[in-house]
Amino acid sequence: MDFQSFVDTFSAMTCIISIEKLSDVHFGNIRLVAGNKAYISSIEDTKNNMIANQMVSNKFIPDSPYENYIPKDLNFEDKCYRCAVLKKPSHEYIHPERYSFWLDMYFMPLESDVPNKFYCSYSQQVTIKADSGMMSNLSAETSSAVIETCIKLRGTKNFKHTMDEVIDDIRAICDAKLSCILLTNEQERTCSVLCQSSAPDVHVIPMDQYVNEVFDNFYDIVETWKDTIAGSTCLIIKDQYDMGVLKERNPIWFDSMQGADVNSLVLFPLEYNDILLGYIWAINFDINNTMKIKEILEITSFFLASEISNYQLFNKLEIMSSVDQLTGTYNRNAMNNRIIRFVSEKDPKPNCYSVVFADLNGLKQANDTNGHIAGDTLLKNAAKKLMEVFPECEIYRAGGDEFMIIAVDLPEKLIFDRVERLRIESENPNNISFALGHYFDDQGEDIRVAMRTADERMYADKERYYAKFPERKRK
Repeated sequence: MDFQSFVDTFSAMTCIISIEKLSDVHFGNIRLVAGNKAYISSIEDTKNNMIANQMVSNKFIPDSPYENYIPKDLNFEDKCYRCAVLKKPSHEYIHPERYSFWLDMYFMPLESDVPNKFYCSYSQQVTIKADSGMMSNLSAETSSAVIETCIKLRGTKNFKHTMDEVIDDIRAICDAKLSCILLTNEQERTCSVLCQSSAPDVHVIPMDQYVNEVFDNFYDIVETWKDTIAGSTCLIIKDQYDMGVLKERNPIWFDSMQGADVNSLVLFPLEYNDILLGYIWAINFDINNTMKIKEILEITSFFLASEISNYQLFNKLEIMSSVDQLTGTYNRNAMNNRIIRFVSEKDPKPNCYSVVFADLNGLKQANDTNGHIAGDTLLKNAAKKLMEVFPECEIYRAGGDEFMIIAVDLPEKLIFDRVERLRIESENPNNISFALGHYFDDQGEDIRVAMRTADERMYADKERYYAKFPERKRK
């Protein structure tokens, strides 16, 4: 066939791809045999074509390996093999990490008269932004699975519980032995398991245990995944050839997967607004369903990333509205809300409770003498001390140098002994010093009475403290 004349009949960017078949499951070089003017321009015209600016090489040479133009991509190779050798046409709309645009890709098988050499045509169109119409062009099975996931996510009041259900569904659809969503924090270099699901007949180490105990820092491996995906949309390992590529790219990760008896893997990054939130994966699945699994996870990960981002944003806003950013204790807003819930009995009524007021001595002197940075350091150390003394209690920063502690269903003597210990320590000028007031209630009184009484006792303690140490009185 005159491939050049054939591709020249296309107006869209089109090329002919050849693939050498070495055995039933292995193949050799994948080459770009010929390209029409639009396709060659996408490689060579760096001045007017944005694709050309993102190619590895800008000189199109007929019958050259595809790796001359894009990095080795197992997904691209698999699509070429399925189309050219297995005669399965395919269409895909994707956003590879290596590009700043979306690709609408079409593969069509062609006949060949050369033994063990197969051909397909490849056409592509480019969109700068995601086209929802193209993204929704899915099979009925995939659409049903994605819609069910979206309905669960939209209607949930318990995000964690719903994610457990979603990952169970994904594992079942993929017929995989294990599925998991791992969240990452690039700034803190940490990762955490959001949810996981394993088949009933599979006994594996829970992923959170694997992440936290098997490795000193699992993030060291996780941060290599992006380079291993190598700018593609995902990573698919389905046979020993793919495992060989993984071993070459990432030997440490390869060894860890061998140790976990992983023989197949599909891994997708979860990204939202160009921010990596984590990864979703399925392992040890029926490789005959690879393309279906890829299609389902590809579109599902798009919606999951959006929901996870919203969930994390909500948590951040909730923390900002309830946590004092300087000391890490709860703030006055959280304290007021807690008191309202206490009084209205929206929170369970305790059998007993204690209220402790702790006013930090010496903050004004620290600010006046050494500046506000020293004052902030003193406040942070004071909060840390209270957290150490009252680890199971609620600690609030009620004002500038004043903290309130609520202890629920703890014995009066336990809290009293801690307050007295802290009061004795406060008299040492080398220690952090507090004026303290304590009130215990086991009669179901109004907590506002307890707060007022504890506050009065705290001020009485402050007067006692300055009477004993007049030289430390603020001026």
